[in-house]
Amino acid sequence: MRLKQHLNEVKKVKGIKVWLDDVRKAPSGWIHFKTVPELIEFYRKNNNKISELSLDHDLGEDIPTGYDFMVWLEEKFHTGKYKIVPKIKVHSANPVGKRKMEQAIKSIERLK
Repeated sequence: MRLKQHLNEVKKVKGIKVWLDDVRKAPSGWIHFKTVPELIEFYRKNNNKISELSLDHDLGEDIPTGYDFMVWLEEKFHTGKYKIVPKIKVHSANPVGKRKMEQAIKSIERLK
């Protein structure tokens, strides 16, 4: 149900800001996702409208991480599935996960 609400909101908006975090609340004006599968589904349908992503690495035990999302996204850009690269930042407190995610961001940005 929550995803349908997000999709309805997006139909009216350009320049969507997306927040991925299981604990921290999203800033005002950002659409909040807590899981990678939910974010991937949203991204597939709205990739050309997303202007900014802010991602956490650790999203709970034994579930996909923010890095898993970045691996998925990096593959999509490198295969040409998506062309518009949003601004991507990492707000994770996990230094190793953050570094891996930032490397994936650099890989995507080289395609610009």
